[in-house]
Amino acid sequence: MKRALPILAVLVVLLAAIAVANPFFLEPAGFLAFLKRAAPLVILAAGQYFVIVSGEFDLSVGSLVTAEVVIAARLIDGDESATWPVLALLVVVGLLVGLVNGVVTTKLRVPSFIVTLGMLLVLSGAVFLWTGGAPRGALSEGFRVFGRGGLGPLPWSVLILLAMGAAAIWLMRADFGKTLIATGDNERAAALSGVRVDRAKIFAFMLSGLSAAVTAILLGGFAGVSAQVGQGLEFSAITAVVLGGVVLGGGRGSVLAAMAGAVTLEALFTLLNLYGISGALEFTVQGVIIIAAVAAGAIRLPRKFTPRRGDAHAAS
Repeated sequence: MKRALPILAVLVVLLAAIAVANPFFLEPAGFLAFLKRAAPLVILAAGQYFVIVSGEFDLSVGSLVTAEVVIAARLIDGDESATWPVLALLVVVGLLVGLVNGVVTTKLRVPSFIVTLGMLLVLSGAVFLWTGGAPRGALSEGFRVFGRGGLGPLPWSVLILLAMGAAAIWLMRADFGKTLIATGDNERAAALSGVRVDRAKIFAFMLSGLSAAVTAILLGGFAGVSAQVGQGLEFSAITAVVLGGVVLGGGRGSVLAAMAGAVTLEALFTLLNLYGISGALEFTVQGVIIIAAVAAGAIRLPRKFTPRRGDAHAAS
């Protein structure tokens, strides 16, 4: 919890600024509408956190979100009876993409940056080939209710966010979380101590794929079918994670802080929009945050000294 305090303080300041600019934000309906918009990014950031804290990257989540929305629209095509089978298929596809990313990264020893960048291109190309740039089909009302509807005053997206957030926090407090952090902190030491490093990383990638599937379901319901629905989300998720104080390179950081970072990023974009600042600056803001976070991490965590072979002989 202590690791999340700085980003939570920033979040409170931003929320107060939004409330000043738009008093409706203080009402339950206004705040729930904000959480509804933030939920997809928060869930995606939680999945990205698992990968980053293990010492890897997942750049494929944005294109995976797009692919899943397009697949859902094409397969459902307005047929209510196909809704639940397609929802199950989306979850399976997300897990399989994560599995492929994890296996290629760990078993073939290909850097995750390259693996997931390649997966991004594969999925983007497949979507364009299948749709010709113009998605076909339609999502059913039963599908869209997850992005638009709710249980009483609470939107489904907020309820799903709470459930997945609680599950993420529980996972990081369980043995898996300790294993994942140990892996990201020092992979070789973790392996020597008996940790199944490859299995932990593969599971982290699968969790990232699962979070992308859930994000696709929420965004499809909220925004509809588009070939650009997931564009740039991979960078937004990474920005949110580092904004939450998670160290790029792994081994340090809190999943609660990562999710708070996503809410903070959404609050920042909301505030910029309220003051009429162009949305084109969003990528600039994300870039500045990533560079600043990496620079701050380099200052706080200097490289460990590794003696050269000659130095070791001299010392002996």
